[in-house]
Amino acid sequence: MKLTLEGIKDRKVWAEAGVSLPSYDVETVAEETRKAPVWVHFGAGNIFRIFIGGIADTLIADRLSSKGITCAETFDFDIIERIYKPYDNLVLGVTLKADGSTDKRVIGSLTEALKARAGEAEDWKRLKAVFADPGLQIMSFTITEKGYALKGADGVYFPFVQADIDNGPDRAASAMAVACSLLYERYKAGKLPLAVVSMDNCSRNGERLQASIAAVAEAWNERGYVEDGFIAYLSNHEQVSFPWSMIDKITPRPADSVQDELERAGVEDMAPIITSGKTYIAPFVNAEGPQYLVIEDCFPNGRPALEKAGVFMTDRDTVNQVERMKVTTCLNPLHTALAVYGCVLGYTLIADEMKDPLLNRLVRRIGPGEGMPVVTDPGILSPEAFVNEVIDVRIPNPFMPDTPQRIATDTSQKVGIRFGETIKAYMAEYGDAGKLTAIPLAIAGWCRYLLAVDDEGRAYELSPDPLVPELTKVLDGIVVGRPETYNGQLKAILSNANIFGVNLYEAGIGEKIEEMFVDEIAGPGAVKAVLRKYLDS
Repeated sequence: MKLTLEGIKDRKVWAEAGVSLPSYDVETVAEETRKAPVWVHFGAGNIFRIFIGGIADTLIADRLSSKGITCAETFDFDIIERIYKPYDNLVLGVTLKADGSTDKRVIGSLTEALKARAGEAEDWKRLKAVFADPGLQIMSFTITEKGYALKGADGVYFPFVQADIDNGPDRAASAMAVACSLLYERYKAGKLPLAVVSMDNCSRNGERLQASIAAVAEAWNERGYVEDGFIAYLSNHEQVSFPWSMIDKITPRPADSVQDELERAGVEDMAPIITSGKTYIAPFVNAEGPQYLVIEDCFPNGRPALEKAGVFMTDRDTVNQVERMKVTTCLNPLHTALAVYGCVLGYTLIADEMKDPLLNRLVRRIGPGEGMPVVTDPGILSPEAFVNEVIDVRIPNPFMPDTPQRIATDTSQKVGIRFGETIKAYMAEYGDAGKLTAIPLAIAGWCRYLLAVDDEGRAYELSPDPLVPELTKVLDGIVVGRPETYNGQLKAILSNANIFGVNLYEAGIGEKIEEMFVDEIAGPGAVKAVLRKYLDS
């Protein structure tokens, strides 16, 4: 049982193993897509393969489309060479259910896999041809928020971006330069229309993508690489649109338990790999069942019937409201609170934290308790139903191999949105955020986490975060078990509006967080005691 076009011809053996196969002819769909592509996606990783690929797979299976997706990778070419090509672009999607069962499905909609860089001659030639095709409708992205960044904190272009700007479209290497170069091909082919859709998990993602592509185009225009008309083309939403979107599906790294299950069923060569780009990836993708994709319906060259495959198609304001609902109230702040307290309390699985009555109460107080009164109901999704599914179904799923250590990554970059927006909403509504308790408790927990000593006095490694060196330096000298070593060091962090979006002392909760923090460093078991003190009331 090999995950290849030849290997899936024996449909009976796959059925006996509990794996569903495409109901359509994968090779025919691939050939039709190569002849007349409609959708190119950049960022060939896990969430794309199971979620976006799954959407296209459903549309083909339901005879609502005859075309798959042309996949392009801008960063980690090992993914193409070691995960796509050996498996004929097939993906084995595994949905992890809360009862321990799995749904297993081979996805055949990823019809072509290309290295998106000007130096890759054959693949680059092919991509240029795809972008010159009048029928192309969608150029989409899951390259993470970092993929859109052009400059460092000092406001200077990253060296690789500067090189792309200096070298021009014909030598593009980084993601935004590659995207801009291919859009220039489409412009030269007749100013052909296209929707350029970020599906990355960040606020106002379409705006961010447009700004980055436009910045590269303008720099090239100044150097004479592209025409003035190209700038106008990118600015005209009737020719090139940049719809906003909200995506939500927890897709952890490949689990050993899933690999073992597949191999016991007889599926060969399922071992994960670690690529040269440090991507942990496998021929299969494991993920939770719930998934949400909300997209601004602005597609100047038409689009597939995405709504028939579960995508919410709506207007920009609604996309923004759904994204804020998720990021500020219903999911992300709960994850962050569990991440930092999970590390301090010695947990290694997010789901296990929900069995702790104190942490369970903490997330219920943060989301339904404190966030819900100031959240905007987007209409198409109920905030109450969404947060209840997160707390009762999604986070407690014991078969989701997600860790607090992974989720604690880059927390300094997240707290401003995940907690700061609710704090600001309380200030606007009540004058200050003094009514809040659980959100200050979460922030105190993050500061306590930064000491890198758990509630039993054992040291642990902090997750990657660009501000960790600066933050730990501020907290230097504070010793867990010796609260007298605290002499106001936290003030520099809590007053930093660049971190939280607001000075927390001006919000009326800075002193409260300090008090919680000092209590949490009292000694072994102090963190648990503080949670009990504030959440048992």
